[in-house]
Amino acid sequence: MIFEPLVKELVPAPSVDTCTSNLSSLPGCLLLDSSMKILNDGEQPLGRYSFLMADPFQTIEIPLGNEQPFAEIRQLLNQFSSPTLPDLPPMQGGLAGFFSYDLNQSIERIETVVHDEFQLPALVLAAYDVVIAWDHQLNRTWIISHGFPENSPADQKQRAQTRIEFFSNLLINKEQSNTDDVSSKLSQEFALEISHALNVDGPSALKSNFSKQKYIETVQRCIDYIYAGDVFQINLSQRLLHPANCESLELYRRLKACNPSPFGGYFDISGITDCSAQIISASPERLCSVRDRMVETRPIKGTRRRTGHPMVDIQAREELLSSEKDRAENTMIVDLMRNDLSIVCEPDSVRVGQLCELEEYQSVLHLVSSVEGKLKTAKSLIDLVAAIFPGGSITGAPKVRAMEIISELEPSARGAYCGSLGYLGFDGSADLNILIRTITASQGWWQIPVGGGIVSHSIPQKEYEETWTKAAGMLRAVTMDQTPT
Repeated sequence: MIFEPLVKELVPAPSVDTCTSNLSSLPGCLLLDSSMKILNDGEQPLGRYSFLMADPFQTIEIPLGNEQPFAEIRQLLNQFSSPTLPDLPPMQGGLAGFFSYDLNQSIERIETVVHDEFQLPALVLAAYDVVIAWDHQLNRTWIISHGFPENSPADQKQRAQTRIEFFSNLLINKEQSNTDDVSSKLSQEFALEISHALNVDGPSALKSNFSKQKYIETVQRCIDYIYAGDVFQINLSQRLLHPANCESLELYRRLKACNPSPFGGYFDISGITDCSAQIISASPERLCSVRDRMVETRPIKGTRRRTGHPMVDIQAREELLSSEKDRAENTMIVDLMRNDLSIVCEPDSVRVGQLCELEEYQSVLHLVSSVEGKLKTAKSLIDLVAAIFPGGSITGAPKVRAMEIISELEPSARGAYCGSLGYLGFDGSADLNILIRTITASQGWWQIPVGGGIVSHSIPQKEYEETWTKAAGMLRAVTMDQTPT
């Protein structure tokens, strides 16, 4: 006998922000948040669902360089499984958390970079038996509870009932609370540690690990590698730093307000790992989703700044759609993702669902493609992650050589940036973003990396300017200036 999860609908539907505040003091508070609806003809809006989790029954924390990073994940997903409940949002319980970009050291044996001040784990996934799920299109909210880690139907049912009551009481009765210490002082020792490459560039108090000139020179080195035949494309980033000036959850609210996104998230790993940090993301990009073993990836390549002035934005749209350089970038990554998916998907099932279509966000315009396939019967969710991680849109092509060059040229570890945040469901579903437009909060600092794809006809000065275009929404949140530009 298989126990079906218990479900309780919350009426009226509470807000995502209020519920997140009420659960933020619990260990492992994790929000996967769609704060923006993007409608494509004939498709569901990408911003339909949000999911909130906390208090996991088990956590997997894998350090950098681990030679078998996925073994424990496979074991947990094999141990706990559950049927999909119809007519509910797709995340109904499972493993959720983040994969650091630097997990590539385990997957492809990429060399470590010189400086890694934030020291994030390679991955942190927590097993959540309870999920609060929103369907924004229907304006409905449910608590779903599995009763794991109990393994008999009777014990699962009893635990599931207890857990639903526990979370219901927190959501209804608990006053809003905050877990971060607003008055905490910056660590002087940590400030000295990061001083190796800090150069003021941009708003006051904002620092980069590249000077403007050094970044431009490094873009040219990428172009030289391309002409030498090493790669076709390299994704190069600079890491911005800013002293924290509010609680991490408040920063997420500010980021959500001025840079809404379909694949945003907030994850506090402080209470479930040895690392004290929060990941705050307003990502527009999906690494992959899995529904009924159908896989979709949505690579982004091609960016223009939105100004809020209609005529200027119309010109930017036309320029982006007609740009041979941006289309070439996007097409290269589409080919890379097709190759990656072909490793784990059925022969002849891999197809391009959309190619270089324009999508509009609060601060930028993007060219977005989609690649789809059907997962082979013998392949698991972890096989899929191992085949496509990290996403080609944030590495370059060929992927391994691009990552080697990134490790050589970028002075700081990326950490969460360009990794993934999302879930692997007990029912075989999955959804993972790519952690761009992402801030990592730790030790009194905010880490804000931004980058872009370099190809043979890139112009170094414009590539530098593009990084600041991508940073615009995050910087408005960081500096508390939420006036649209």
